[in-house]
Amino acid sequence: MKVVVIIPAAGLGTRMAPAHSAGDGQKKTRTSKQFTELGGTPILIHTLRKFAAVNAVSEIWIALRQNEISPFQTRLKSEAKDIFGKKVEFVVGGEHRQQSVHNALNAVSAAPEDIVLVHDAVRPLVTLEIIDEVIAAAQKYGAAIAGMPAVDTVKQVERTAEGALIKATIPRAAIVLAQTPQGFRYSVIKKAFDEAAGDGFLGTDEASLVERSGQPVAVVMGSPQNIKITTPADMELAEFYLGK
Repeated sequence: MKVVVIIPAAGLGTRMAPAHSAGDGQKKTRTSKQFTELGGTPILIHTLRKFAAVNAVSEIWIALRQNEISPFQTRLKSEAKDIFGKKVEFVVGGEHRQQSVHNALNAVSAAPEDIVLVHDAVRPLVTLEIIDEVIAAAQKYGAAIAGMPAVDTVKQVERTAEGALIKATIPRAAIVLAQTPQGFRYSVIKKAFDEAAGDGFLGTDEASLVERSGQPVAVVMGSPQNIKITTPADMELAEFYLGK
């Protein structure tokens, strides 16, 4: 059995920072959030290093926009040679995260029982313990994600033109906040993605597609520090955790 990791990293991350211009009259550009530096190193490299350090991982597939692949390959070779202790492959990402992951799945060569992990490019603080536990649970159950119990009271609302109205209070015991990595037997995730593509279904994460396909998904304990860096405030928190 081998473990393949897919990192979808083709998004723009528009909530991280406004676009900036190199000069008057020049086209505005935007730095993708996965390339924003955390402690002097791009977030994406921090993330890749976590999976490169896991003994069970055999391959890492990175989905990027076409114009980002060559520059990032060059940067990896000059700044993060340690990641190449694993087989590292690149694939062109799609318009949506789901398409990026599907492109990678179509490029991967794997046996039905091999494990595929999908992880957010901008969750660089995931622990090796969480990764190992998701792999073990995916082997046992066929599908597993990292998740955290809800701490705050959860309200179901109805959106109106003037705001939101509470319709119900959902018991917290029934709520889990999904994190990544999310892990699956190759046969399970490939079937789920192929079905979703055929039906034109767009899910919110990999587990939602697998659930739709009829496969139960187990949950292992995540971590409050396993944050997804989406806003500048998240960046400040990540810098704090990294400093610890």
